[in-house]
Amino acid sequence: MKKIATVISFIFLCFSIPTKAYAVRYLVEEPIDNTVIGEIKTVTADERDTLLDIARSHGFGYQDMKLINTEVDTWLPVDGQEVILPSKFILPVAPMKGIVLNIPEMRLYYYPPKGKNGSQEVHTYPLGVGREGWNTPYIKTMIVEKKIKPSWHPPKSIRKEHEEAGDPLPKIVKPGPDNPLGSYAMRLGRRDYLIHGTNKPYGIGMRISHGCIRLYPEDIEELFSKVPLETPVNIINQPYKIGVKDNVIYLEAHPFLDEDKEIYENNLTSIISMIIKISKEREYQIDMSTAYEAIQNPNGLPVPVGMFLNSQKKKEHNKNLISIVE
Repeated sequence: MKKIATVISFIFLCFSIPTKAYAVRYLVEEPIDNTVIGEIKTVTADERDTLLDIARSHGFGYQDMKLINTEVDTWLPVDGQEVILPSKFILPVAPMKGIVLNIPEMRLYYYPPKGKNGSQEVHTYPLGVGREGWNTPYIKTMIVEKKIKPSWHPPKSIRKEHEEAGDPLPKIVKPGPDNPLGSYAMRLGRRDYLIHGTNKPYGIGMRISHGCIRLYPEDIEELFSKVPLETPVNIINQPYKIGVKDNVIYLEAHPFLDEDKEIYENNLTSIISMIIKISKEREYQIDMSTAYEAIQNPNGLPVPVGMFLNSQKKKEHNKNLISIVE
């Protein structure tokens, strides 16, 4: 038993050592309809790293890595084992302005102002979000306040929860290693909610907060430096995302929140609705069996499920494709 405790302590000690994370940055391609960005990459596990170490050092969270690396042990990856980095994304269906937070995906997309030549970048970071019962709200708001080394004033509801668990909180938690806000915080227009750092980085990519948005310490420091006051913030619920690149239609599926089961379980109708929305009256074909498999077994990677047809190809048929005309 003592040996097990020692191993666990060693694992958490290893993960607590700061590592360099990389904000994933992309240039949104022209035409703007090309909404699939990045490419899938792989790295080789080192026996000294946990899967969470690998995730953090490459700009991913727990859910990102576990969905696609199902054979990799979270705490003790095999030395030399191949680890997939899910660095290919479909941009959310939302205005490309300011901050977009997709809660089921547990990922933040930041669209800085366009460059002088009209180019649009997107920077993306993994998140920790509100757990069930403390859900992060779906709202359109803005950044109204920014603080370095913030104090935390836990609300009565959270203090009550901690008291009942035998872990009472003070009315004010000062800046320091025990402050769950970390070193940087940005308050939203709905003032009970913040985008902030964390003193528990292993919770990034999990539903772990009381509704606020958590980032790795190094990520919030970087984002904090870029984002001015009054930056718009759009918090959305898109477990399924549809995107296009070179007329190929892609579907990216993430696990829906447990409380949304009735809305999204086995729901291909929502997929078709999204395709119709982006089709702009173009004719298209969809492989329904592939789309169904993607939402049944979500792994967070864009999967080709169809294509838009040009005038030469629109009469071609495939037994596995169903043609749907808006």
